[in-house]
Amino acid sequence: MIELSKYTKQLSKLFSTADNILLIAHINPDGDAIGSQIALYQFLTSQGRKVSMLAPNYLQEFLKWMEGSDHISVFIQDRKKCRSLINSADLIVMLDFNQPNRMGEAEELVIASNAKKVLIDHHLDPLQFADITISESSMCSTCELVHELICELNGSAFMNKAYAEALYTGIITDTGNFEYGSYTSRTLRIVADLLETGIQKEKILNLIYNNFSAERLRLQGFALNTRMVVLPELQSAYIFLTKEDLKEYNHVKGDTEGFVNMPLSIKGICFSTLFIEKEGFIKLSFRSKGTFPSNEIASQYFSGGGHMNASGGEYYDTLENTIRYFLKVLQDNAWRFNGIE
Repeated sequence: MIELSKYTKQLSKLFSTADNILLIAHINPDGDAIGSQIALYQFLTSQGRKVSMLAPNYLQEFLKWMEGSDHISVFIQDRKKCRSLINSADLIVMLDFNQPNRMGEAEELVIASNAKKVLIDHHLDPLQFADITISESSMCSTCELVHELICELNGSAFMNKAYAEALYTGIITDTGNFEYGSYTSRTLRIVADLLETGIQKEKILNLIYNNFSAERLRLQGFALNTRMVVLPELQSAYIFLTKEDLKEYNHVKGDTEGFVNMPLSIKGICFSTLFIEKEGFIKLSFRSKGTFPSNEIASQYFSGGGHMNASGGEYYDTLENTIRYFLKVLQDNAWRFNGIE
């Protein structure tokens, strides 16, 4: 694990001298991206700093309850305002991504900016596009890393309700409510501290996991009954959904969240894939159990990446051809399943 204290002096100086701080999440922001963004926003504004937040595109519906989410400017919704935020920033902090293209349309403006840039992330192998890169892949979430940094900066734990809820959201969504991910005893101690602030974990869990439409539940049933393929000889399973499937069930952003995890509940299955047909390409999500490196499959074959047990990628072809290619990839990597329980 990296020694976070070595960044304290640099960050403290940057935060205390910047006139306009901009926090940027990745495209298609998840609970960890928005949670870490809001948590850092809460800390910096408590210190009297002027802070803005930006997301490349829209937040998923199940994250909009979070206090502070309404302060996040969406680039594709208000390009003029977001360009102004980027151009006026003298410090840009990028959260929960390791490649600049994860900023979507904002990438070119951010890279061209003369502002000091800080990257805070927990994914493997970050590219070097910031003045300061703080990356720790052993942590389960960027929220956990942000909290540890803030504790170093503050000299003690910082806490308020919005901060605690944001961190809790990031941690549980990036671990599937502790079903996967690299969480440790330290993670659970942090969660215990968050719960002691009085946040309502049942309410948060309901807002995140039990706040979907009836159409989403029907889509889930359809996906499992009609679009799931189990490959026991390869300890794998996959689900595919076409554009027509999504349209028939009135799909909205976030409806397929968690679908990729479901085949892992099948006995003997340790690798699961979800194919979503988009306009001109196929989006793939990967989940695995044990030591099967889903991130290596994502990076080597599908222009993606992520964590060992949770990753994603893309493939620019038809759904049929993508699945055909994926099956060949599975056969070529069958040796990786040896010894996995």
